[in-house]
Amino acid sequence: MTLTPEQFNQLVTKTEFNQLQEKVDVLDEKFDSMIDIMDKVATKLDNIEHSFVSNMSAHDRFETRISKLEDSLVRE
Repeated sequence: MTLTPEQFNQLVTKTEFNQLQEKVDVLDEKFDSMIDIMDKVATKLDNIEHSFVSNMSAHDRFETRISKLEDSLVRE
């Protein structure tokens, strides 16, 4: 199969290929860095959610105790 001049001009040279490979490698490193950052953010968000649930549970317990104290004070 022979190439037409147009097809031949569209072939990639070794230098062009290496430049593209370098750009892909840089993008890969940046993507990996972004994924690491997203993992850290997700971990922090998970910790915040756990703290929030824990605080809400404690708040509910305190409110129950305070309500019982109020009721006992009102009765007296």
